Amino acid sequence: MRGVAFAVDRVGLRLGAATVLDDVSLDIRYGEVLALVGPNGAGKSSLLSVLTRDRVPTSGAVSLDGRPLAAWSSRDLSRARAVLLQANAVAFPFTARQVVEMGRTPWTGTDRSDADGRLIDDAFARADVDHLRERTYPSLSGGEQARVSLARVLAQDTPVVLLDEPTAALDLRHQEDVMTLARELAGAGRAVVVVLHDLSLAAAYADRVAMLAGGHLVAHGEPAGVLTAERVGEVYDIAVRVIDDPDTGRPVILPRRRPS
Repeated sequence: MRGVAFAVDRVGLRLGAATVLDDVSLDIRYGEVLALVGPNGAGKSSLLSVLTRDRVPTSGAVSLDGRPLAAWSSRDLSRARAVLLQANAVAFPFTARQVVEMGRTPWTGTDRSDADGRLIDDAFARADVDHLRERTYPSLSGGEQARVSLARVLAQDTPVVLLDEPTAALDLRHQEDVMTLARELAGAGRAVVVVLHDLSLAAAYADRVAMLAGGHLVAHGEPAGVLTAERVGEVYDIAVRVIDDPDTGRPVILPRRRPS
């Protein structure tokens, strides 16, 4: 069995009067892509914020590499996990090159800084943003900003990668590119968590899927076992058809539509 990166044990989270996570338990393993799915307000981004330590659970516990997440220093945590958030806002007119270079900040003054140039160049190439290096970040389209932010995450070169809706602003080709990158990172032994709305993308690229609804973990396992027509219909309140992709054999989830 692959080693456990995060162990999430009966985590609950309240924001004001609202319970946004309730008794959530799961392991996140190295060498795997875990997709977090569920309808709007299900708790996906809230769970990710607990993993990033941006929010502290109201109940339960989270550990990373066997140590309580709260025991990690900010510097050590920044060397252990890289985070791509939904909002890619940058307050100042940094160039794309400067934004990606920020990914190397946790390694300043260490022997790992010797690899800065190589890792930055590799990140630009893998995120397909090399041609944007000298453009200012605010001048980029939403999709270009998302890919530059992804390049920053790649340049950080951490064993854990946490991605919140990385495909939301992207065209079809770059959605596939990003999920292929997630698979490559997992293939290199990293633990990758991706929040996704596209269930077919989750089914195509994830090793495991965790489905949330109303702050509860309603299913967790291999895509074919989680993304059944019955469960998706119940959780999302829409009738769907689940078919096998003829190329990969993985599930494809289609809404049932009335003929026009």
